[in-house]
Amino acid sequence: MAENQAKPERVEIGFDGGQVVAIRLDAKQLAGLRKAVEVGEGWHDLSAEDGDVALNLSQVVFVRGAAGEHRIGFSGS
Repeated sequence: MAENQAKPERVEIGFDGGQVVAIRLDAKQLAGLRKAVEVGEGWHDLSAEDGDVALNLSQVVFVRGAAGEHRIGFSGS
């Protein structure tokens, strides 16, 4: 039986100057990015579902992850 892996979630990365990049990352990549942003020095490479991204951490001002699945209306059990 194949292992269940969480789907990558949409993450927005905001930069000094107002630019925002939206990419999809799995939980492990997101945790690594958050740790790298805390240090805030140098470059951080991501291999995202959407492609490879290199971030200058000194320019990152926020990382925002999706709060979960968005649904309209009622959901069944």
